[in-house]
Amino acid sequence: MGDFDPVRPGRILLELRSYWDSLRHGRAIPLRADVEPRGIRGALDYAFILERIAPAAGRFRLAGRHLIDLMGMEVRGMPLCSLLNPPFRGRLSDVLESVFHAPQIAELQLHSPAGFARPELNARMLLLPLRSDLGDVTRVLGCIAAEGEIGRPPRRFDIRADKVLPVIAGGEVVEPSPSTAGFAEPPAAWVPRDPSGTARTPDPVPETPEERRARFRIVADNSRKRDRTPDPDK
Repeated sequence: MGDFDPVRPGRILLELRSYWDSLRHGRAIPLRADVEPRGIRGALDYAFILERIAPAAGRFRLAGRHLIDLMGMEVRGMPLCSLLNPPFRGRLSDVLESVFHAPQIAELQLHSPAGFARPELNARMLLLPLRSDLGDVTRVLGCIAAEGEIGRPPRRFDIRADKVLPVIAGGEVVEPSPSTAGFAEPPAAWVPRDPSGTARTPDPVPETPEERRARFRIVADNSRKRDRTPDPDK
């Protein structure tokens, strides 16, 4: 990778995008079954195919040699977010879900900081939606191309910039929005255990004066009033 052409990432993305366009044949989104390795010989080492496994989540079904070199291992079955440093995985998930849901195209500029035996590394990623055999958009044809020497793997990246593009020129673009937590219940409180191994009852939380007053109510005793009521027969 020492003689890596600094212009090559752009050429790889352009080749993959042109190939994806050639598969459409008048359709907005091509089929996964239409993708053939021989059609992207120049970008094959940098290409990958993702499968949507959950909202905002995709895993590698196929991956080229360049991606394996970046991670230092076989990546099939791994989630796409494993390529990024933890603070940027949420944003990647939002962008990926917009590719599946809108659907639309996404481009990302990535950066891996320098470290021990790891020179600074820049990369570009392209995500192109595909339809499965069932007709739903649950596949992605993508590529990642790094510019520079890889150094000691695994290399993980930060997101410097991202943009989304319509699948049809002039179409509407849906900006990726942050994922919501949905209706998940809050985690249960941690209950410490004593040395015997049994759960210890947590210390009670002191009541506020307002909460203490709310537990009491005034009960009127009208029995004495009834006793003092004069008897009309007397």
